[in-house]
Amino acid sequence: MKGGLMLELRVPPAIVWLVCAVLMGLASRLASSLSISIPAPLTAGFIVLCVLSGCGMAWLALNAFYQAQTTTHPMHPDQASALVTDGIYRYTRNPMYLGMTLLLLAWALYLANWAALLGVALFMAYITRFQIIPEERALQRIFGEEYEAYRRSVRRWV
Repeated sequence: MKGGLMLELRVPPAIVWLVCAVLMGLASRLASSLSISIPAPLTAGFIVLCVLSGCGMAWLALNAFYQAQTTTHPMHPDQASALVTDGIYRYTRNPMYLGMTLLLLAWALYLANWAALLGVALFMAYITRFQIIPEERALQRIFGEEYEAYRRSVRRWV
């Protein structure tokens, strides 16, 4: 296997998310000079919005998968038995990962540090390269033109 391909579908997204969250906390401590000063009510409002949106998206996505009776296992997209394109999936092809990203954004806001924002970008880059792209290849193999039409009509993230 080529260097980067060894990571494809090997690390569960929840672990990637947790590692990024921990790194964000460490970055905010190590780079305390990069603190952001935002009024507390504004910060609290954005944090609540990100948490509710992130959790809501993930719940809607999982619910859609359960209703379609297809796999929710991120390490085995090749086991998908249905292509879910309705509900939240009409707006984003990856609402679970988008929800996780919003939770990391809430964490970055809580930490109030520019360096913590790098964790959000790191998560998005890693998940795109090593999780989403391999999932897309698997869905293309399984669902062919139906997936291709969906891919052309709905954006990967937002």
